[in-house]
Amino acid sequence: MSDVSRFTLPSGLAMAYRHLPGRLPAVVFLPGYMSDMAGGKAQAVLEWARERGRACLLLDYTGCGQSEGRFADGTLSRWRDEVVALIDHLGIASVQLVGSSMGGWLMLLVAEALGERCRALVGIAPAPDFTEWGLSQSQRIELAAGRTVYEDNPYGPEPTPTHALFWSDGERHKRLGHEIAFDGPVRLLHGQHDADVPWDISLRLAAALRSADVQVHLVKDGDHRLSREGDIALLLRELAGLDA
Repeated sequence: MSDVSRFTLPSGLAMAYRHLPGRLPAVVFLPGYMSDMAGGKAQAVLEWARERGRACLLLDYTGCGQSEGRFADGTLSRWRDEVVALIDHLGIASVQLVGSSMGGWLMLLVAEALGERCRALVGIAPAPDFTEWGLSQSQRIELAAGRTVYEDNPYGPEPTPTHALFWSDGERHKRLGHEIAFDGPVRLLHGQHDADVPWDISLRLAAALRSADVQVHLVKDGDHRLSREGDIALLLRELAGLDA
């Protein structure tokens, strides 16, 4: 991706991003855990925005993709602040957030930070509070003791780490247990064959959101990634519906 730009954060680390100017609100894609802006869904959203003259922002959190930093230092708090700092740096007045998996948790935190500048949310297999429901009691004990937990990674050869710093920070940002004060439109897409995030998490998120304009789309044969051609077409249709 030759048009990748760099933004130097207050931490001194450089954050990689792609910004497409255009009509607001800008569509901001928030990748999942250990993912980045090179993924198929992010690229499809960028091309959709380009065709419609919409502003779009793709990004890599520090420690991920082409950004500087160590993944072990990453937390929801840190990545939230990075996303908000980048949006502020680019002078983007209004956004629609698209969050994939962990990005679907992060989008709730970014929306809180942006307030009225956030106009809509789209979650793809959103995973809020996964530091609670996504880990066993024994894993939580290990993390509470400051140790890293490793799990088999179905998407690559290396095991997936959960670092104690990320876990302890995530425990402070759980949102499903109380009302989420967002009033704009929300669209949640979830595969019912998702082996990583149970699809009832989207139902719990829908119930927690204060907005009355919340729709949950269940894909009966969909997996966690929802990256098949038909899945991406559904995502783009939902974006187009919000753009109508």
